[in-house]
Amino acid sequence: MVFTVPDPILQQAGVSPSEILLKLAILLFQEERISLGQASKLADIHLVEFQRELVRRNIPIHYGREDYLSDIQIVKNLK
Repeated sequence: MVFTVPDPILQQAGVSPSEILLKLAILLFQEERISLGQASKLADIHLVEFQRELVRRNIPIHYGREDYLSDIQIVKNLK
């Protein structure tokens, strides 16, 4: 899926496309709609870097059984 944000909106908000993806990934992760692994993939950054970003923003990392199983599936699909 392609998601387009018009340049004037990005400029007015003072954010880059990568920042938009990061903010969306963090929001969906906080709402427990996606796993930690899915969020880092959406943000297009390494899992460890995504975790550092969460720590920097004082966002707790909730990582339960469902997250674990989801991440295992993602890894299997990468092969």
